[in-house]
Amino acid sequence: MQARRWRHYRTAAGRQPVKEFIDCLGEKDAAAVVAAMEEVQAEGLSSARHLGGQVYEVRADGIRVIYRILFAPQGKRSQVLLTLVALRKKTRKTPPHVIQLAKQRLRDWNERGISKSRRE
Repeated sequence: MQARRWRHYRTAAGRQPVKEFIDCLGEKDAAAVVAAMEEVQAEGLSSARHLGGQVYEVRADGIRVIYRILFAPQGKRSQVLLTLVALRKKTRKTPPHVIQLAKQRLRDWNERGISKSRRE
């Protein structure tokens, strides 16, 4: 079995919103987010929270703030973990509009054929 790996959603214009979000964080907060993502990469979806459909959420505790990365498993064996949305969490529940944005980005990714052309 191949190892899981992360891939960032890329807009049609080439932007990578989640990567840009992580890159703007302070060193310790970015390290916390990357560590949480690495845990999902190593342990699988059991270490993430299922939000519905193909969308999952990984939680990272930063300095005085909680971060969430919404992602979807992709590929023939779900070995690609596609980041869709990143946010600073202020409430207990993930806002519905954020989940909708993740689902919209996943649809866009699949419609543009990115996952099909780069299947594992």
